[in-house]
Amino acid sequence: MTEQKTQSTEDAAIAEELKGVPEDMIDNPELAKLREELETAKQDVLYARAETQNVRRRLEKDVADTRAYAATGFARDILSVADNLTRALSAIPADLREDEKLKGIVAGIEATGREIDKVFTNHGITRIAAMGLPLDPNQHQAMIEVPSADAEAGTVVQELQAGYMIKDRLLRPAMVAVAKKPD
Repeated sequence: MTEQKTQSTEDAAIAEELKGVPEDMIDNPELAKLREELETAKQDVLYARAETQNVRRRLEKDVADTRAYAATGFARDILSVADNLTRALSAIPADLREDEKLKGIVAGIEATGREIDKVFTNHGITRIAAMGLPLDPNQHQAMIEVPSADAEAGTVVQELQAGYMIKDRLLRPAMVAVAKKPD
């Protein structure tokens, strides 16, 4: 509708300009050809503007994605450090945790783990929930099936390795054991 109004406005403007121009000049084929070329040039300019705007938007999105996910490679590498800290803490028996000689080491490992979690949070890295949830192939990687009468088939019953997201993208899937019906 707006295009029709614009076209009729342009037609009215052209008609106004042509007042007083001899009739044989108005029907001139060269003039008609020039008008066609002008219209084609106008369309080309509009398409070029639209394409330029699309390229600009695409580049802005690429820059934003690059900023948001720049730490992805580094984060994947650091996940193994976090895993090793978790393994180290879980390997210390409860009776040794109370030993005065080891309390400092345990406290240091726990503090380092908390610091890594804080840094992950600051950079939009979050742990994927897995235990007790249905298997989600977008976030979980089923490593084994475990016969279970307690859990429904397809439910995560054990987390073998934690999974992580960076903002809305998968950084590493959670490696899990999934329940299946007992034989």
